[in-house]
Amino acid sequence: MPYGEAVQLEGIHHVTAITGDAPRNVDFYTRVMGLRLVAKTVNQDDPTVYHLFYASETGKPGSELTFFEYPGAIPGRTGAGMVHRIVSRVASTDAIDFWERRLADEGVATERDGERLRFEDPEGLGHELAVSTTDELLVAEHPEVPSELALGGFAGVRAYTAEPGGSAELLERALGARPAGDETWELRGERRGSTISYDSSPPERGIQSAGTVHHVAWGTTVEEHPAWHRHLQEAGVRSTPIIDRYYFHSIYFREPSGVLFEIADDGPGFTVDSPVEELGRRIILPPRLEPHREQLESVLTPLPDPRADWPTRA
Repeated sequence: MPYGEAVQLEGIHHVTAITGDAPRNVDFYTRVMGLRLVAKTVNQDDPTVYHLFYASETGKPGSELTFFEYPGAIPGRTGAGMVHRIVSRVASTDAIDFWERRLADEGVATERDGERLRFEDPEGLGHELAVSTTDELLVAEHPEVPSELALGGFAGVRAYTAEPGGSAELLERALGARPAGDETWELRGERRGSTISYDSSPPERGIQSAGTVHHVAWGTTVEEHPAWHRHLQEAGVRSTPIIDRYYFHSIYFREPSGVLFEIADDGPGFTVDSPVEELGRRIILPPRLEPHREQLESVLTPLPDPRADWPTRA
């Protein structure tokens, strides 16, 4: 019996991408897209590099779009084994109308397809907004974005593959995903779900750099996370050990098409360091890196609090 029939992943926990320009990245995702910068921390495998987290008001899993900053990184290119589009939920066609106008006002080109809107961020990272009220919408507060029109968390991702259908066995038998359309699978638990869809890859080889996705993390609970590691080993999936990221725990592995997957749990979250109202205002570090704060802050790009100039504070 597939393991996923007993325990299900709770859709996408977070998506991590790469930026070469943290100040512009912060401006786009907070000021333009209305997300909240909930954490300024570091890549724990390379602490000289920022790890920025944008999310809902309280930083809930399912809404976290994160970026590693490699200052001056060349533009990347999506290819086989890479996510080429991130799909976010909105509540209505009114929201699609709102974002079509707002992005046009910012000089961002969009492509409208009924209840879907596609565009790219300033570094070429592909996005799509889709009307979906299947799950609770995880929104952030913003003075220019009404909550009923705000982005509401991840509906799914689209990836390129050189072998359509090549990931089906792992998704269905090891991860408990269910087919949900043409080359699309849904990973859904009791609370949330998200999809991954595969498109035939372009002929050019991908380049992982600025404007590309680094990995996709699927969510589970603190209680069930260790069982996922045991199951991956039993299923013959080569993975990392469980890694303590302090804010959550991680397991990494590549699925057959080449996309880097992570399984991340839901605790303790960023409020382990700061109350909700303080999220994103200062650089936070796990305890093992705290003794190196002065050295790390000296090499990280200075980033102001994006809410400092709000007319009213949330």
